[in-house]
Amino acid sequence: MTETAPVSTLSHRNDSALKKATTIGRAGPHVEIKIADQKTGKVLPWGEPGEICSRGYLVMKGYWGDDKKTKESIKGGWMHTGDLGMFDEDGYIKIIGRDKDMIIRGGENIYPREIEEYLNSHPNVADTQVIAVNDDFFGEEVCAWIKLREPGKTKAEDFLPYCQGKIAHYKVPRYVRLVTEFPLTVTGKVRKNEMRHISNELLKKGSSCDIIEIKKAKGSK
Repeated sequence: MTETAPVSTLSHRNDSALKKATTIGRAGPHVEIKIADQKTGKVLPWGEPGEICSRGYLVMKGYWGDDKKTKESIKGGWMHTGDLGMFDEDGYIKIIGRDKDMIIRGGENIYPREIEEYLNSHPNVADTQVIAVNDDFFGEEVCAWIKLREPGKTKAEDFLPYCQGKIAHYKVPRYVRLVTEFPLTVTGKVRKNEMRHISNELLKKGSSCDIIEIKKAKGSK
C-alpha cells in the first residue's frame, strides 16, 4: 500500500515456492501485523480471518487534507488496510479478499477469493471474478463472471455439479455469467463495483438477461 510506504510484509528468498505463491510472507523488520475484527479492532485468534492491520515506522501520518478519512483508517497507530486475511500455522499471511468485496448472504460471510480460486481450477476456466448481487430473501447472493479458455465447450449450468460437495453449499454461485472480458480500470484492475451494477441491472430483466441461475433460489443446498 502507498499508505505503508509501501511494504508491510515480505517473503524471504529461502521460503518455499508454495509459501511465495500462496501467501504475502511475514511481517517485515520493525513492523507489527495483526488480524483484527473489522468492527471492534480486537485481535482475532490465530487462524481466524479478519482485517489485516499494520503498525510501525512505515505507516503514513495521514491523508492530505482529509482528517476524517485518516481517523477512519489509522487507529492507535494501526493502519487498517481493508484487506482480509489470516495467519497460517507458520506465521505467514494469506490474503482472502477485500473487506468491500465480502458477500453477506443470509448472515454468512463469504469471501469471493476462495470461490474464485476453486472455479479457476476448472480445466476450461481462464479467470473468474465473484461478486455480490442483490437478493430479496438473503440480502445478497453469489454471482460468478467466468472467462472460458474455449468458449462453447462449457455451459454455465456445468458449474453447479462442479461445485456441489466441493465447497460449502452457501458459497456455490447462484448465478453464472460467461464473458470474454471483465471491465477494467486504466491500470488494469477489475472494476467489481461496475460488475455488480451491471449484474443487478441484468437480473431486473429476468429471463432475457445473459446471467444464468444455476441454483434454486431459497434455502437451496
